[in-house]
Amino acid sequence: MTVLQSTTRWISFALLIGLTAGNALAAENFQTNIAPFLENHCVVCHSGDDFEGEVSFDRFDDSANIQDNYDFWEKVLRLVVEHQMPPADQTQPTDDEIASLGRAIEFEFDAFDCTSVKRPGRVTIRRLNKSEYNNTIRDLLGLDLRLADNFPSDDVAHGFDNVGDVLTIPPILFEKYLEAAATIAEKALADEQAKKRVLPREAASDDEQVAVARENVRQFASRAFRRPITEDESERLFGIMRNAFERGAPRDEIFQTVVAAILIHPNFLFRVERDPDPDDEDGIRTLDGYELATRLSYFLWSSMPDERLFNLAASGELTNKDVLSAEVKRMLADPKSRALVDNFAGQWLQLRDVSLLMPDPVRFPDFDEPLRQAMRRETETFFEQLIRQDRSVLEFLDADYTYVNERLARHYGIDSVQGETFQQVSLPAGRRGVLTHSSILMLTSNPTRTSPVKRGKWILENFLAEPPPPPPADVPDLEEGGEVLGSLREQMEQHRANESCAVCHRKMDALGFGMENFDAVGAYRERDGAYEIDASGELPGGVEFDGADELMQILVQEKRQQFCKCLASKLLTYALGRGLTSYDRCTVNSALAAMENDGYRFSSLVQAIVTSDPFTMREKKRDQ
Repeated sequence: MTVLQSTTRWISFALLIGLTAGNALAAENFQTNIAPFLENHCVVCHSGDDFEGEVSFDRFDDSANIQDNYDFWEKVLRLVVEHQMPPADQTQPTDDEIASLGRAIEFEFDAFDCTSVKRPGRVTIRRLNKSEYNNTIRDLLGLDLRLADNFPSDDVAHGFDNVGDVLTIPPILFEKYLEAAATIAEKALADEQAKKRVLPREAASDDEQVAVARENVRQFASRAFRRPITEDESERLFGIMRNAFERGAPRDEIFQTVVAAILIHPNFLFRVERDPDPDDEDGIRTLDGYELATRLSYFLWSSMPDERLFNLAASGELTNKDVLSAEVKRMLADPKSRALVDNFAGQWLQLRDVSLLMPDPVRFPDFDEPLRQAMRRETETFFEQLIRQDRSVLEFLDADYTYVNERLARHYGIDSVQGETFQQVSLPAGRRGVLTHSSILMLTSNPTRTSPVKRGKWILENFLAEPPPPPPADVPDLEEGGEVLGSLREQMEQHRANESCAVCHRKMDALGFGMENFDAVGAYRERDGAYEIDASGELPGGVEFDGADELMQILVQEKRQQFCKCLASKLLTYALGRGLTSYDRCTVNSALAAMENDGYRFSSLVQAIVTSDPFTMREKKRDQ
């Protein structure tokens, strides 16, 4: 045995001993410090067939199994530390018991090993969604036809419509693809600029006609497929041209036929990535330059790679992480990054729904369509400028400025703005951050009144990644709960008299009432009818505030890490086109660290994502 072999065996043995010892310590920690707490305070409600709140401890006999259940234990720890669990009508743990549980669960968290095994995950082959299809045709041919607007709606999963698992092709969509391909091919050959993109080379003589035609088709198909086409693909496409020629079709019709064939090809309609080969180590392969270029461009632009990305892919430079990071800065500065606003922010912040809202015209007679459009435009412009100027993402929470036109400025009580052009202004007292934008305030209201529950729930789900469990089936809505009197706050207090409801509502309602100075269309107010507004609240842990200003400061000071992790998780989901797993936590935490080291700039978050293992690698399909 060589010295190297001996050393390698010793290191492997030592690692095995260390891993075994670590597992033993984790098991002892669970049995000694976690299981007794669960037995005394949790399992009576969270076990068996009728467990509450979608939380069950039955699957944890002797270990927290932290590698697969990290999110679960994060939630458990948060609920206990914030005194949301156990319910107030149950025996409460002492401060020492809570502190001991916290240390024990943190010990489990520390056992989560990002280096033990590489699990970058795998993405289901992804069909271009409607926005991606429109943008790809625009950049491929220079034709902004938006034919996909008439396609069936894309399904949504994990909050986004670019998730591969749900992007199927029903028969009606395939028919739409056929119609669209024929229309696009016809218009492309009729438009001189588009035609040059399909047929960039002209034959100098009749002898060159065939060779030049083949080269034109090869170049166009390679751009459409987002990678060099194979010899077999080239022969098949040339066969289509030859068949059309033999039928006596005119020259333009021949090329229309082959362009249409390319536009209904799976390698155009889908973003295809090669699976790992059997001999790839650990069933994982690093994506090649073309696959990375495609991931990057559809992440930031919702469209195909541009010429620079194709060139970097061809040279092999794009697989260099420094080059990837540099491309992020370039691409975010490009106007096409507006797609992040439309498609990421539009779904994360639910801005797409603003056009569907119908506030009561009797209660809000000043609300009109120009105001609705300005509301949405304000939040979109804020996000777009945050990207362009590479500002801190914490400004989502506490920005003291926004962008308004005259119509929205009047709604906010700002007198200095005239005209339809949006301009940056300082926010008046009481407004801070995106949560006080009228778009979000109207999204989280009812048609006739505000809804502290909806507003608090929205903040928990979209900014803090703390979605509350669904309400018990037998609890009526506020309007159906019998006779309630007084202000909305007093009505809510009557409504949550049931302690099982109050557990979730204390935090949710407190957040919502912090926004109560804004009515259902986002206008500032100090009274609600006969009642003076009370926008004070107390969050778990005894943290008190009065009004949106103070609430935003609390979120920035005490919840910044939680907000940034929530944003990182949502952006990673959008970038990958799949739901996240426990193993993706390593990427989220790395992104959070990168943001903290760079003033929480948006570009640092994007760079951390595009250089991560889940973004740059592909894993084989594993047995479940």
